[in-house]
Amino acid sequence: MQPSPPTKKSRITLYIIICLFAGIALGFTLNKTWLEKENRDLASLQLSLDNINTQIKKSQNVELTIELGQKRKDIVQEKNTILAGRDKKLEPFSVLADIFLRLIKMIVAPLVFTTLVVGVARLGDIKAVGRIGGKTLLWFVGASLTSLLLGMILVNIFQPGIAMHITPPDVGESSGVGAGDLSLKDFLYHVFPASVIDAMAKNEILQIVVFSIFFGVATAAIGEQGKIIIQFMDAAAHVILKITGYVMNLAPLAVFGAMTAIIAKQGAGILKTYSIFIGEFYFSLLVLWCVLIFAGFLVIGKRIIGLVKVVREPTLLAFSTSSSEAAFPKTMEILAKFGCSEKIVSFVLPLGYSFNLDGSMMYMTFASLFIAQSYGIDLPIATQISMLLVLMLTSKGIAGVPRASLVVIAGTLVTFDIPEAGLALLLGIDPLLDMGRSATNVIGNSIATSVVSKWEGALNNEA
Repeated sequence: MQPSPPTKKSRITLYIIICLFAGIALGFTLNKTWLEKENRDLASLQLSLDNINTQIKKSQNVELTIELGQKRKDIVQEKNTILAGRDKKLEPFSVLADIFLRLIKMIVAPLVFTTLVVGVARLGDIKAVGRIGGKTLLWFVGASLTSLLLGMILVNIFQPGIAMHITPPDVGESSGVGAGDLSLKDFLYHVFPASVIDAMAKNEILQIVVFSIFFGVATAAIGEQGKIIIQFMDAAAHVILKITGYVMNLAPLAVFGAMTAIIAKQGAGILKTYSIFIGEFYFSLLVLWCVLIFAGFLVIGKRIIGLVKVVREPTLLAFSTSSSEAAFPKTMEILAKFGCSEKIVSFVLPLGYSFNLDGSMMYMTFASLFIAQSYGIDLPIATQISMLLVLMLTSKGIAGVPRASLVVIAGTLVTFDIPEAGLALLLGIDPLLDMGRSATNVIGNSIATSVVSKWEGALNNEA
């Protein structure tokens, strides 16, 4: 792969930063002007809903309860109508981010398939695949446990939910987020694809990875004939990376649209209300970055500083779009330029998007225990460790896309008898939190790829 001209790379990064701040500024402006009526009406309706919910809980009169229930239904319907109208107004901005993410998703499945097949086939045999796969999973498990444990420790130190003092909701009240099924059978069914075409259509990265490993091993096993497949897949991967370059030119517009829509909806109020939680979570992510960078330093030395510098563009992109997946193609390209072996990059990075989402891991323990604290539920350390282990298993294979973590958290809350409706506490600020954890996922996977390259003696000097 030929490195892009530095001036072009610098321009794209600069444009992303400019559009990030421009989107924030325009979002605040729209929140106070164009959407002022909708936001004011929504706040008023939410206050009415809270009052009605309080009255229903205190009411001893059946007829009054039925009447209040009907009022609540009418208010919810009116609220949904206003939300739909607000979203309609912001469509010109949100569509920019949506189109960009759709284009990225268009690329991800064929890119993972072609690069991973080439990477596995070039490793030569099943022993090499097993050796490198073992080292990769060793790092992934260690990083995942560290992220989950660090989140658990810091949320117990900060205790951001204590100040919320929320009354537990009625039995059966839902957050609206579907709970993830925690059964071993469904997890295994999710890992092994019934149809690779269906897996690619749905961008099921873990299933694509499984099929690609089988395909790559078989390609290497047939000898000379396999070389034709490898050459074709390698050429196809380069074509897809070229398409990635075209798509990345739209990144600044996507960032502008995404930030404008988020801030226009949420405004400054949501930041003020949850500022303590947001601040403590981002501080925790910073601690996790330091731990991961230090662990990387122990293996690759001072080059870890250069690595953090070169991945700033995909990290910023993941932060701005709230999607690790959006940064996947660019991360792959940059790691190859940094000096990581292309076959290692092709093997480790796709696996990382299923097994090594460090930012999402930390968020899961942090958010789950925050909700428990908000309801005044005291969880013993043994229970918290059990929750950590459950999250360790159920989180594997979650997509690197916005709000995927919430589905896993919902299932975990149900398992430990924490009100699932508590997720509603986070839905408003989840886009802001998703930005930080998506950026952390990119950093974590970049470090993992560099470390495995070093362990295999395949980390070359910087280009």
